Amino acid sequence: MKYRLGIDVGGTNTDAVILDEQQTVVASIKTHTTADIESGIDHAIAGVLAESGIAPADIHWAMLGTTQATNAIVERKELARVGVIRLGYPATVAIPPYTEWPDDIVQILSGQYALVHGGYEYDGQTLTIMDDDELREVLTGWQGKVDALAVVGVFSALNKDQEEHVAAIAQETLGADIPVSLSATIGSIGLIPRENATILNAALYKVIQRVTRGFSEALRQRGVNDATVYLCQNDGTVMSLDFAAQYPILTIGSGPTNSIRGAAYLAQKKNALVLDIGGTTSDIGVLVNNFPRESSKGVEVGGVQTNFRMPDILSIGLGGGSIVRQHADGSVTVGPDSVGYRITEQARCFGGDVLTATDIAVRLGNAALGDPSLVTDLDDDLVQKAAAEIRRMLEEAIDKMKPSAEDVDLILVGGGMIIVHGQLTGTAHTYTDSHGGVANAIGATIAQVGGQYEKLYQYANVDRAKAIADATALAERQAATAGAIPESTQVVDVEEIPLAYAPGDTTRVKVRAVGQLK
Repeated sequence: MKYRLGIDVGGTNTDAVILDEQQTVVASIKTHTTADIESGIDHAIAGVLAESGIAPADIHWAMLGTTQATNAIVERKELARVGVIRLGYPATVAIPPYTEWPDDIVQILSGQYALVHGGYEYDGQTLTIMDDDELREVLTGWQGKVDALAVVGVFSALNKDQEEHVAAIAQETLGADIPVSLSATIGSIGLIPRENATILNAALYKVIQRVTRGFSEALRQRGVNDATVYLCQNDGTVMSLDFAAQYPILTIGSGPTNSIRGAAYLAQKKNALVLDIGGTTSDIGVLVNNFPRESSKGVEVGGVQTNFRMPDILSIGLGGGSIVRQHADGSVTVGPDSVGYRITEQARCFGGDVLTATDIAVRLGNAALGDPSLVTDLDDDLVQKAAAEIRRMLEEAIDKMKPSAEDVDLILVGGGMIIVHGQLTGTAHTYTDSHGGVANAIGATIAQVGGQYEKLYQYANVDRAKAIADATALAERQAATAGAIPESTQVVDVEEIPLAYAPGDTTRVKVRAVGQLK
């Protein structure tokens, strides 16, 4: 029997599950996320192996969903020094790289950039001729000053040849091991947000190296030596460690995505609203045809506006550890601050002195946690007001994310789902499962390997069918590169978006493909 091991690291809890070949949950465990992250992962692996009794040698696939990339950007830790080469001189000098970036992160990334000749017009014509000597002069001047490169060309979504040419020269000049991020493979249309995403991707290469080494080492120490290892992407699929090393930014947002995919698996629903309540936040996403709905607008990460793919998630500061306060005027608020992973030390029902949303659930008899006698003295009016506020916050968030005015099916998951009691307004039916507390780890474990390709085509010059076939082939190749068995890849989504402002019936074609694990 071949088993899958999946781990998801959240801000409060680290969850682990083992699934068999029929994708049935064999064992699951929820442990506290540790300050150093790695020891929490190790505890989770050890715990789920012990609970299942499965030999480590029988684990053939291991998946990790992690918030490390997000945390590194938000906390400004372990980021690499990045040199930015923009192909677009002199047309783009008015808005240089790092415009509107927070000063602290610019200083950490070195702030090195160069505007050089190159780029394309919106119709695919060359903007200015590239100058290899100019490139080599810039790169030579950066020796010892940058750790990675971000290469960004104007309208490279039409043609990425120039960006690839720069990468080749960079590896000749700075060495074959220099990490190079190409904007054509990362962001969408829009020069500045695409450039921002590419810079962040380049800055994360040290972080992803540490994550992959730490996960691989934790597996090895627990005897899981023969498993193929994957990291979770933010579109509900996974990627190989080598692919993740090139595109670490694709791990950002993978936590909520894993919960949505896990919820779909548990409820056996392809279309629904998913509410994942953790210890600190509640994340609401939309399940469309078994995958999370993608955000249609740019996403801000750590104060930086980007346009790379991200799930459409609404997060609110409400979780099982959210702190409940009664104010002088009698009103009650819940969150946004939380006791987080210290809930078993600080919450009232566990002997602490902080009143949390979990204490309210225990006092109402909706959850059997800790010692219920420790919350019997809570004032009834306070408890009812807190429960009403929790319900109001969730119903308001659901109303914002509903795809229509009609009542929608709701899948409720997450370790903090005990704070919900009864059916929420705006929902038709609520689905729960005994494994809902570890839905995020399940989502990581059931995932297929994914690839996505996006390109601009001018249908006036290229036959539509040929354009879609080309994008499909490239998406399938991307999935294979990410670690899928090539002959198993299949297309799950094709999106065409006409660009009204561009000539020649220009259309953005985006294709998503998935394949089986190797």
